[in-house]
Amino acid sequence: MRQLLLATAAVAGLAGAAQAENVLKWGANRDIGSLDPYSYGDSFTINVLNHVYEGLVRYNKDLKIEPALAESWEILDDQVTWRFALRKGVTFHDGAPFTADDVVASLERVSDETSPLKGNLPAYVSSRAVDDYTVDITLNGTYPLLLNDLTNIHIFDKEWMTAHDALKPTDIGAGVEGYATYNANGTGPFSVESRQPDAKTVFVKNPNWWDTPQHNLDRIELLPVTSAATRVAALLSGEINFTNDAPVQDLPRLAAAPNVSVLEGVDLRTVMIGFPFRDKLSTGADNPFTDVKVREALYKAIDLDLIHKKVMRGKSRIAGATVAPPIPGYVPALDELPGFDPEAAKALLAEAGVPEGLSFEFSCISDGLVNEEQFCQAIASMWSRVGLAPKLDVAPRAVQSPKRTNGKTDVYILGWATLPMLDAYSPLLQIFHTKEGNAGVFNWGGWSFPELDRLIDAAGSELDLDKRLALETEALGIVKKEHIMLPLHQQPMAWAVTDEVTTMPLFPDNKPRLWFAQVAPGS
Repeated sequence: MRQLLLATAAVAGLAGAAQAENVLKWGANRDIGSLDPYSYGDSFTINVLNHVYEGLVRYNKDLKIEPALAESWEILDDQVTWRFALRKGVTFHDGAPFTADDVVASLERVSDETSPLKGNLPAYVSSRAVDDYTVDITLNGTYPLLLNDLTNIHIFDKEWMTAHDALKPTDIGAGVEGYATYNANGTGPFSVESRQPDAKTVFVKNPNWWDTPQHNLDRIELLPVTSAATRVAALLSGEINFTNDAPVQDLPRLAAAPNVSVLEGVDLRTVMIGFPFRDKLSTGADNPFTDVKVREALYKAIDLDLIHKKVMRGKSRIAGATVAPPIPGYVPALDELPGFDPEAAKALLAEAGVPEGLSFEFSCISDGLVNEEQFCQAIASMWSRVGLAPKLDVAPRAVQSPKRTNGKTDVYILGWATLPMLDAYSPLLQIFHTKEGNAGVFNWGGWSFPELDRLIDAAGSELDLDKRLALETEALGIVKKEHIMLPLHQQPMAWAVTDEVTTMPLFPDNKPRLWFAQVAPGS
């Protein structure tokens, strides 16, 4: 740990020195949705709040699972109960001790029927405190991915929730807020000092964190800068010293700047197009997208190579599969591309009886995925050339999310990074499974394929790794054959830092873990 720089006080008569703060000024492309990590299935919000709240386990620098608030675990003889031995001596930011009761209350909260994140804990049935530092979690059957799930199930203080009427989850997508929307109390390496939504959220170092810090930060200032041009200008001028969203079109300029370093990779997140499977479109017309020929036609009408080269500046990876190659369950055969063929697309549309000039809403988010508005415009233009009439609806996430979750839109864009599982079971269960219980939470189209459900359910209870992955691969094959969603690409991942930032590990899940970051003393 670097020694903090001591600044000499400038005021006459003031003795001693003041300690300069090490500040990371994080310019993000948008704000978090809430201080409640359970409030919406938004990976950015969850990722940011991992600095404040912690799970029983976590991913290390190599994205391997390691102990966090739990020190060890075992599966009991019944094969459906997992026993966790909790870490002693941990305190919440308000000084309250961490105990088994906090774990039980937190699990009940996130698995509540009204929780928008209940799908992140799909096999959970119940939990109980064996004693102050032992918790049993009971599942609905044998299930191999509980630890993966628990990496992003944050633990709250039960007494804090009780005192502030926060035992029930919030849901910002449905307009349900509460005390936890604007206040936080975790065990993590940073606590929330202040929050001004859409302006600035300040996190400060937790001096009582149970772990040994590898960072040297005193403060993190999260500054939403939605304009790409403004974000670049702020980085070049030093108003911010880190962004996890460097615009791909500006990477050459940033790389040439003497005070900026660019960190690049390809995200695990796959960007896809989804369709409604209800009877009518938002226009009132009959819905043709329930016909696989129509979905295939729209896929063949998209020039994926042109989008890759022109819109994504050659920084994305064109995808034929709905999961990225590093994700367990992927096989190369799933990655076959459809082939750009507008004439074949027209023929399929005619064969399916789609009327010329069919109008439908194409929903995209202005503050969402990398260059989302631009590639949506390109795709809408390509669809127009095969005789369709998409109505491009571009709006901020806060506007679009409720419409999507309530089935009020037609064709839409979804990006999925398989978090927190880092396994194909994540999108299979949450996106492609029929919507029932904890499954299909992000099945916004309302589709249902019984054989696909059977394979997903079987994979969820198969403890043999090879057999489980084979089931997942077979299920992904059905997703591809039916064109349930159309994969476009794995989006580019580009971070940028100024010279003030001396250590910033780049993670392939595109998730900043600033408890590993360091800045020059006094920055």
